Amino acid sequence: MGSTNSTLSRIPNVEELMQETGFTPAHIVRLYDRFEALDKEKTGHLRPQDFGAINRLAMNPIGDRIIGSFFSTGQETVDFHSFVRILAHFRPADKNRPKDPSMPQPVNSRTSKLKFAFQLYDQDKDGKISRAELLQVLRSMLEMQVTEEQLESIADRTIQEADLDKDDAISFEEFRKSLEKVNIDHKMSIRFLR
Repeated sequence: MGSTNSTLSRIPNVEELMQETGFTPAHIVRLYDRFEALDKEKTGHLRPQDFGAINRLAMNPIGDRIIGSFFSTGQETVDFHSFVRILAHFRPADKNRPKDPSMPQPVNSRTSKLKFAFQLYDQDKDGKISRAELLQVLRSMLEMQVTEEQLESIADRTIQEADLDKDDAISFEEFRKSLEKVNIDHKMSIRFLR
């Protein structure tokens, strides 16, 4: 326990970070150790290429998009607090957390997870997933498994089914509605302590 407290004492505003993200002290220490292992140059910041050391991410067909989600437009590095805030999207939802309408939704809520997933598709950040953006993701994910014609058919069918206002794109509301029956918490959760 002494080493946990020692590590936590080196992290500025750690209490606020735990409150905001819902991570326990043990999670924060584990994430801090992981952050330091990725920070080979010991700068206190990670660059996109530092994430290449995460095998599951390097092998993920949309790994570049996931890595990109850690960085705001024009931002070239991410600090520990930002790293933890992004990873909090993948923390399983706390079923026992009381719902307080005056408090902002936790970053691991269903809506927050859906917004995070939506922005992986909406690369031009216009609030809609276009056919071209959907095709880019499908190509990355299904690459050699299907023909281009099949990819286009999947994209067309997906947009046709989800596009309620018939503008040939998928808004966040349409995206959310199309995934109503999907257990997004299960699909977008990572066990942080192993």
